[in-house]
Amino acid sequence: MSCSIVLKHKGYRLTPQRRLILGIIHQADAHINAEEILSRLEGKMAGINKSTVYRTLDLLESLGLVVKSQLGGSKVYHHAEEGHHHHLVCKKCGRQFHCDEAALIPLKQSLKEKLGFEADLSHHVVHGLCRECQIN
Repeated sequence: MSCSIVLKHKGYRLTPQRRLILGIIHQADAHINAEEILSRLEGKMAGINKSTVYRTLDLLESLGLVVKSQLGGSKVYHHAEEGHHHHLVCKKCGRQFHCDEAALIPLKQSLKEKLGFEADLSHHVVHGLCRECQIN
């Protein structure tokens, strides 16, 4: 479902500010934080400030249009259409790896079966040691 339809269905409009912010997130090569979004907005539209960006990100996340994660000490965002994935971050060298959602399905099922707990495992960062750092 398109962003404008989701917003309208929930009683919101796709304002020019929201359209610009969604466009920046969608065009980003990787996850992007609020400061980077604000930087990319400079000169594109008068009147967009830090609070507009944060309020918009909060709204878009609450509507399921963007996904927020804690990565590298910063809150980062990506477009929800990119799907669910996870990040593996090496505590020693700092390298990051993507991990498919399927890797956590057994954990989700185990939590449901053993504890009756329905876990939201849509986007997580897992810290540990990569193969190279385990050897060295």
